[in-house]
Amino acid sequence: MNQQTINESFSVKGKGLHSGIEITAVFNPADENTGYRFRRVDLPEQPVIEAIAENVVDTTPGTVIGRKGVVISTIEHAMAALYAAGIDNCLIDVDGPELPILDGSAIIYVENIERVGLKEQKADKDFYYVRSRIEVSDPETGSSIIVLPDDDFSVDVKIDFKSKVLNNQFATLEHIDDYAAEVASSRTFVFVREIEPLVKNNLIKGGDLDNAIVMQQSELDHLADLMGVARKNVSELGYLNERPIAHENEPARHKLLDLIGDIALIGRPLKGRIIATRPGHSINTSLAK
Repeated sequence: MNQQTINESFSVKGKGLHSGIEITAVFNPADENTGYRFRRVDLPEQPVIEAIAENVVDTTPGTVIGRKGVVISTIEHAMAALYAAGIDNCLIDVDGPELPILDGSAIIYVENIERVGLKEQKADKDFYYVRSRIEVSDPETGSSIIVLPDDDFSVDVKIDFKSKVLNNQFATLEHIDDYAAEVASSRTFVFVREIEPLVKNNLIKGGDLDNAIVMQQSELDHLADLMGVARKNVSELGYLNERPIAHENEPARHKLLDLIGDIALIGRPLKGRIIATRPGHSINTSLAK
């Protein structure tokens, strides 16, 4: 199989989840063996950061890569869309410190990739073949990821938050070709109890009910006032959101989406079966490293 890039450039625009500023990201075709690279066009000399696991500098609350003091954050949704489409090379120009959160999923990236199409290149694809069982775990969080040898790429995810609203959920992706239809539209989610610390740490300035599923816990009116957004009523399901959930297990599917985006940081398409329990950006990127 040969490497691929996108056929032509496309752009997306929206609020940054943490900065709250309007950000434009332009996805451009790239030469063979380029991989995924982000260019901060808002900074002098337009520094470029290679999207590889070695450049991960933070995972709270999203995946952040950096080099020589320059960072780009919230890259996982775009990375998942590029990886799932079979794209090997892409240069992304960004005029801010993060990618726009859009609707909190990867579907807008997927739709744009489908619209512009792919261009086959001459160089061979360089796969990472899993030869033996690989495992990483975090006893403190109960998270673990196991990767087994396989002729294809597939992912199983289990999440367990020990919450009345969100307990055990499972999601599976047997074939990467099903990503667009089964996973890409699954939005990020957050518990109400997690919001206030993020706001007080000057994060999620761009968060709202258009780009996240908020899981009900308590003190909703107080949090709405703190964030400067309209007060909302909670549905019987415990979700605080304008748009109905796409799947009963949408949170688990979004965790699967994030995992694919972080696995893309190994820099090569992987041949193996991933079994993840309570995955998150920290353990995902540890595996990638």
